[in-house]
Amino acid sequence: MKKRFFLVLLMSCFALFTSASNYLTFTAEEDNSSFRIKNEGGNNPNVEYSLDDGETWTLLKAVIYNFEDDKDVVLANKGDKALLRGYNLDGFSKDDSKYTYFNMKGKIAASGSVMSLIDGIGESKTIPCEYCFYNLFCCQNLIQAPELPATVLSESCYEHMFGCNDLIIAPKLPATKLAKRCYKGMFESCRSLTQAPELPATKLEERCYEEMFRDCRKLTIVPDLPAIELAESCCLGMFESCTSLTQAPALPATNLDNACYLGMFESCTSLTQAPTLPATNLAIGCYQVMFLGCTSLTMTPEELPAKNLATYCYAGMFQNCTSLTMAPALPATEPVEKCYDLMFSGCKSLQNIKIGLTKWEGEETYSTTNYFWVSDVAPTGTFYCPKELPLEYGENRIPEGWTVEYIDESTAVAEYVSDASFKAWGADGKITYIGATMPVRIYDLGGKLVKEVKGETQSVSVPQHGTYVVKSGTVSVKVEL
Repeated sequence: MKKRFFLVLLMSCFALFTSASNYLTFTAEEDNSSFRIKNEGGNNPNVEYSLDDGETWTLLKAVIYNFEDDKDVVLANKGDKALLRGYNLDGFSKDDSKYTYFNMKGKIAASGSVMSLIDGIGESKTIPCEYCFYNLFCCQNLIQAPELPATVLSESCYEHMFGCNDLIIAPKLPATKLAKRCYKGMFESCRSLTQAPELPATKLEERCYEEMFRDCRKLTIVPDLPAIELAESCCLGMFESCTSLTQAPALPATNLDNACYLGMFESCTSLTQAPTLPATNLAIGCYQVMFLGCTSLTMTPEELPAKNLATYCYAGMFQNCTSLTMAPALPATEPVEKCYDLMFSGCKSLQNIKIGLTKWEGEETYSTTNYFWVSDVAPTGTFYCPKELPLEYGENRIPEGWTVEYIDESTAVAEYVSDASFKAWGADGKITYIGATMPVRIYDLGGKLVKEVKGETQSVSVPQHGTYVVKSGTVSVKVEL
């Protein structure tokens, strides 16, 4: 009797332990799906799987040669599941040459915690080593990512984790304290992914978001990035070649670092609006080629407010943005080496530039605008500048064929001439204005540019009722609808 009671108690404890565990789980989304594991560079972690809800466990043997189909775990019917666990308290993979990854056939959705490969039950929230889950899913057939609950990350811990063309559901990323390269290339070439997860960290680390969503060609929804303190190359190429992305996230950071936004939206050919960039002190290459090749970009911040520039800070920033008609105002008065190189090169529709420089070259005879900063812009346009700036023309100076207008000498750089006769009002779901001699910009109360229009008089439809700020030159009018 006592023996029977002990056995029942033991089984109850086992069931309770199993139900409390959060095992990494692979579920077949179509018949005859399968998975295997492969080691590189002599890595050999402990991994077990169960096909009967954790009653029995089998060691998952790594494939050495690709034809070893007998080592595949087959999920014969849609809905079949495999639980996975491992006891690898020192880490699952070790570096980018010594790592272990899963490969799959068919369609498989992952769930449960990836941390069950570390602690056996999926409770840990700490990544134990660098490169821990490097390249973990080197496959095209994963459609849903597992939970990534860790809040303590390590360098390169999720680097290139998902090489999954079919991935449509990304995991939540709760960590607020990041590590160098922690998310580098994490979802690169996940070409079915449409929505990026929230990224709550306010302080970034070196290369932490580098190429994170590069080549995610269906990505249309991205979160605002609340980070206010950046690090070197932290967002380098983050959304490069996301060709369906139309709206950029908010970028409130004012503490920049070298190359922090370099190429961040390069070749985002559907992007129509650039975010506000409030930083007033720049770093080397911080905005370099940030919007290179964004051929649909039509709206930029009204001004890039920085007056303290850095080498290559704006180099190629809007290069080949062929739909851009108006450049953001550039109020800096002192040139810095290579700061504007190629900035508007290839902007075939650009007809309006406002610049604050009072001289073209610095004290050491370097040129601020070498390498054709306005090559191949529109054949006619208006160039606003201080009266002190020498009227020199060409691809490295003022575009040939453009009209020069001097900005308010009392402020040296700040504003277009005031539109004193400008008026605006709202009625019947439209904003009507009169007396505009300069382009008119309509903003919502959050400071987001809603529309940019031209013409002395016009009625403009806006997305919804509310309060808007309508601006022409230095005149701003608040309009209620």
